[in-house]
Amino acid sequence: MLEIKDLHKRFGDVVALDGVSLSAKPGEVVGFVGANGAGKTTTMRIAMGVLASDSGEIVYNGTPLGSKQRQRFGYMPSERGLYPKMKVGEQIAYFGELHGLDKAAAKRSTADLLEQLNLTDRIGDNVQDLSLGNQQRVQLAVSLVHDPEALILDEPFSGLDPIAVDVMGTALKDRAAAGAPVIFSSHQLDLIERLCDSVVIIGAGKIIAAGGVEDLKAREVKELRIRVETIEDLTDALPGTVTRDGDDYLVEDGDSQEALRIAAAAGRVTHFAYDQPTIAEIFREAVTR
Repeated sequence: MLEIKDLHKRFGDVVALDGVSLSAKPGEVVGFVGANGAGKTTTMRIAMGVLASDSGEIVYNGTPLGSKQRQRFGYMPSERGLYPKMKVGEQIAYFGELHGLDKAAAKRSTADLLEQLNLTDRIGDNVQDLSLGNQQRVQLAVSLVHDPEALILDEPFSGLDPIAVDVMGTALKDRAAAGAPVIFSSHQLDLIERLCDSVVIIGAGKIIAAGGVEDLKAREVKELRIRVETIEDLTDALPGTVTRDGDDYLVEDGDSQEALRIAAAAGRVTHFAYDQPTIAEIFREAVTR
């Protein structure tokens, strides 16, 4: 289990992090969401030892995270850290060896990742000759080549086309299925909703919302949507505050069982469920509170 506990960080007069805490259990994919400058990258850099915090700690499996443990992590920075004139296959294998693999193991892992990420035919190309999306795939391969115990990825989906997004998403889910805790940041909130088990929203250096994806969506439910086949207008008959959305009735602060009884008496009920907001809607509401 990877735990980030009560991080504080200032850059001069600017408070970058103000008590940031989040965690990822084995096999859990955590989406780290926030506007530009909210503190996501600073948090990840501290977790990987790139920056030092003013206070707080990073704990892995119950003990403070050290450099030897970090070597077993997979890290993908927001800025590409690749050698542009080095061939794709050689580069991935080289990073595998830096993480402690022998040459044969690094070569095998490289071949497997190139196939998984649909890059096998680019193995001999220089990185600088690849599209930005394929460079991003190589960057992910570099973070995965040593079979990491945990993943910390900063904007891994940036600049990817839909096919590449699916490929990378599958790679992350496979790594989580193998038991690795995964934390990644993204501005693509539809991906966060689709890929993540839980979400952490940060704003101005503070955690402003956190929880399981389905729990957060259920927590923010406000309106009951009812669709019923009837020519009768039920606006005044239904309990609570009632508005119309086309043929649907939206009921807020009303007794759901009473609403169902009234709707069923008026005609055939074809839809009766609480509206769940998207993660994007939850994010917008959280950051504007």
